[in-house]
Amino acid sequence: MYNFGENRLKELKEKFKGKRIAIVGDMMLDCYFWGDVKRISPEAPVPVVEVDNEFYRFGGAANVALNIVKLGSFPIPIGVVGNDVNADIFTKLMVEAGITNNNGIFRDNNRPTTIKTRVIANNQHVVRIDQESKNFIPKDIEDKILDFYEANINEIDGVILEDYNKGVLTERIIHGIIDISVKNDKIITVDPKFNNFFEYKNATVFKPNKKEAQDATGMSLNNDEDIKHVGQLLLEKLNAKHILITLGEGGSVIFQKDMPEKRTPTKARKVRDVSGAGDTVISTMTVALIAGADVSEAAYLANYAGGIVCEEVGIVPIDLDKLFNAVEMECKK
Repeated sequence: MYNFGENRLKELKEKFKGKRIAIVGDMMLDCYFWGDVKRISPEAPVPVVEVDNEFYRFGGAANVALNIVKLGSFPIPIGVVGNDVNADIFTKLMVEAGITNNNGIFRDNNRPTTIKTRVIANNQHVVRIDQESKNFIPKDIEDKILDFYEANINEIDGVILEDYNKGVLTERIIHGIIDISVKNDKIITVDPKFNNFFEYKNATVFKPNKKEAQDATGMSLNNDEDIKHVGQLLLEKLNAKHILITLGEGGSVIFQKDMPEKRTPTKARKVRDVSGAGDTVISTMTVALIAGADVSEAAYLANYAGGIVCEEVGIVPIDLDKLFNAVEMECKK
């Protein structure tokens, strides 16, 4: 466990507040049908879910923005939605969440708003229905995103590139956002997926999970030697300042040039749902780094935050007070 002093925790918690963080990536909606199963359908051997509640939440990069809010900072979401009813719901949710800067959300008449509908019955995830386009966004939308980001760069403390392979993070967007950020000395964190995995060069932190690292490199991560080999390979190929590979129950491991890797263990928890945990990890990591935490402190806080949200069913953001109170109690043990 990372050994925080009480004063250090208080200092970091205070510095979490008020940071301005851009989130560039795939904005999504999550719809939940929540109910009970009491019988099997006479039409087919499937459960009949009697719905008690239906509601919408942020997903994808939008959930990262919500985590930023809950951590006491100000998100600047930058992405694309459709020109449809779900886009209106998305806008309404942003207002309700207190995300006041939504000028970086652009509507595209030729694609739907990405929405994932989950059916939860008796606290169990029964099925998910996805409505989306995975086509890359057109050049005119790329222009709008890059122009908006560059115009607002002086108001931004750092940027998260949140990739779900839904078409927003094209090669041009990736290279453009990183180039602008490097020129202006901004912290850049990346949560990648398979497509364009090796395009994210020169980031501050590049954070794949175990499966993403395996899929992109074609190498297994079955033991410490495998993990070390892949981590060093990613450092070399991506020229990142830090590579953070999250390993689920195995915690996470940080790689830096000319430094031994650093392990962050995970705390044993009752895991109910891992949905959204990666969003929480990258959000917490980014705010912590901008707040002045070193990479080990940031990784520990991020890993702990991800563990907390896994105890909830559905995609639930982290809470600043809950995170720091839990870490403080852990440090006193």
